[in-house]
Formats: sequence, structure tokens, C-alpha cells
Amino acid sequence: MLKSAQRGHPVDRETAETIAAQGLAFLTADARRLQRFLALTGIAPADLKRRLGSREVLAAALSFLAADESLLLTFAADRHLAPTAIATALARLDRVDDQ
Repeated sequence: MLKSAQRGHPVDRETAETIAAQGLAFLTADARRLQRFLALTGIAPADLKRRLGSREVLAAALSFLAADESLLLTFAADRHLAPTAIATALARLDRVDDQ
């Protein structure tokens, strides 16, 4: 789907945010995944709604996916992404100079 992300090339911030938003949507589509994400990140449901597109929440979603190989592979297959695209997108969101 996102060709630069699929081939392992560096991704721009917009692509990284798109991948992260897709990851967050993937997590929120399943109640158990969402509950686990909220519990492990400490994000309250009201905070999630308020900060939905924030860099921190997007990065938290990618970090959560990256920490669970099975979930990561399921998400990557669902979105037709290389699994490494998640780490690449997370690295881009984590860049301090890219605010």
C-alpha cells in the first residue's frame, strides 16, 4: 500500500503518521486489543479521544504493535505492509528534529 514503507525505505512524517493512524484504528477495532493497549500504555479512554492524532499516541500505538510479534504480523498483513515498516514509521515519529 505505502510503497516506500513496504520496501524498507525511509518514510516521511506524513507516511509515518498514516501508518500509525492505521495501527491505532486496527487496535481500536477490537475491544480486547484496545483494552490491552490502554492498560499497558496507561492512556485513559478520555485521553485517547482527546489526543487521538497526537504524536505521542500515534507512537504509542506503533510501540504497542512492535512489542507483540503476533499482533505486528497480523497488522502488517492486514495493511499489506512489510513488518519492518512499523519500526521505520516509529523511528520517524520519534525523531526530535521532526516536530
